[in-house]
Amino acid sequence: MTGARHLVRLILRRDRVLLPIWVLLIAVLPASYAATYAELYPTAAQRAEYAVATAGNPSVMALLGPVYGDSIGALAAQRSGLLHLIVGLISLLVVIRHTRTEEEAGRRELLGATVLGRYAGLTAALLVTYAADLLLGLLVAGGLVAGGLPAAGSLVFGLSVALAGAFFATVGALAAQLTESAGGARGLGVAALGVAFLVRLAGDAGGTEWLSWLSPLGWAQRTHPYAGERWWPLALLAGLAALVGAVAFRLSARRDLGAGVLPQRLGPAAAGPALTGPWGLAWRLNRVALLGWTVGAAALGAVLGGAAQAAGDAVDGNETVARLMERLGGSDSIAEAYLGTTLSITALAAAGYGIQAALRMRTEETGQRAEPVLTTGVGRSRWLLGYLAFALVGPAVMLAVTGAVTGLAYGLSSSDVAGKVPRLTGAALAHVPAVWVLVGGAVLLFGLLPRISVGAAWTVLAGCLLLGQLGAALELSQWLLDLSPFTHTPQVLGGPVSATPLLALTGTAAALATAGLFTFRRRDLPA
Repeated sequence: MTGARHLVRLILRRDRVLLPIWVLLIAVLPASYAATYAELYPTAAQRAEYAVATAGNPSVMALLGPVYGDSIGALAAQRSGLLHLIVGLISLLVVIRHTRTEEEAGRRELLGATVLGRYAGLTAALLVTYAADLLLGLLVAGGLVAGGLPAAGSLVFGLSVALAGAFFATVGALAAQLTESAGGARGLGVAALGVAFLVRLAGDAGGTEWLSWLSPLGWAQRTHPYAGERWWPLALLAGLAALVGAVAFRLSARRDLGAGVLPQRLGPAAAGPALTGPWGLAWRLNRVALLGWTVGAAALGAVLGGAAQAAGDAVDGNETVARLMERLGGSDSIAEAYLGTTLSITALAAAGYGIQAALRMRTEETGQRAEPVLTTGVGRSRWLLGYLAFALVGPAVMLAVTGAVTGLAYGLSSSDVAGKVPRLTGAALAHVPAVWVLVGGAVLLFGLLPRISVGAAWTVLAGCLLLGQLGAALELSQWLLDLSPFTHTPQVLGGPVSATPLLALTGTAAALATAGLFTFRRRDLPA
């Protein structure tokens, strides 16, 4: 562990801006939900009616998890169900950034030449992430207590969020030992998180309790805050995190520096025709990620599309919930309003793939693989445009497939496949320009501020999730909601569609990407 204390200080210095931002942004959400529910449902009878409607709605159960009571605290805890997923994603990305990314860039080897213990790097990354998760959990609990909610329920919910983040931080640590690249580690970590979410989603949507217990996210959401608190699922999360962490430390001691546990498959001795230019190289590097993201999003669309009709039937006659769903989804049909919200979440996933594809350029640059390519006849513009093409086309393909699968599942349940498939496909594709804005922003960060491009791009995506997708339920100020490009996406399922916002978003994305290309052509590559 020699040197771990100094590495902790280094990580805190490097993340002195991004770390407080995401902790504070997430910490205020549960208390905001509680205040919103207190305003929307001031009487016990109204809350009980809403809780019954929610418990009978498979779509809400799938997205947010079960509700265990009709108090303000219980409703706010259920509405905050996605926080476990969000905190888990951020935590595993932070750990991978400070372990495998450092190793891939050669900085870990440089530090290892000093008086630095073998476990110091992994220990420091986990300690900082654990501390941030714990601080977040305490802030969540403190905000709920300050809002007048019981301390026990607030504490158990805050700790469930913290331990969910800590567990997936440990998953990120394990993924960093398995592969040689940071991109591969992120892919494994996100895949594990996605499987956990889909298992929990399927169990809660279908009312299959045992299936939900197969997911660590299901454990975190079964602490029953404000409804007879359960503390032992938190012990399960902590125990599993300790077990996964022990495996990660064991593997870090046995493998070679710069290598991964999983063997790398050797490529062919000679390059095929597709690898004679930057476009073929970009396709080779991005095809597996595109397939994985598309399959995952399509599976989510199939599950949620099949539950859309039941979602409309579950809130039939509940005017309060109907108005809330219509405000979120922009449609007079409750089922289609629900589908509008789910497609918005899918669009954020598509933006995640687009950002990952765009930032692959940064991985190639820091791995010193970009410079040999650029010393050939390949210019910087052609090299960047090869990656940019997949960062732009990939999300469009992903959303088109997801919309078609969602429409097919919804059409089968409502006996209108011919009408629902093109309608839902168009609704999904309407989010493409907003996704392109985030991709263009990532390209600009890569060209202008490459050192912080990865963390800043993912922080912007997290901000869009918190502001654009959850802001309507929180009734935030419009100027704040307008910071997210997804706020300007027209609701195709809600009526006539204007081309003006789509053209404005596309123009903004083009301007950002062009600025990124210009700045990249003028800056130096790292030596």
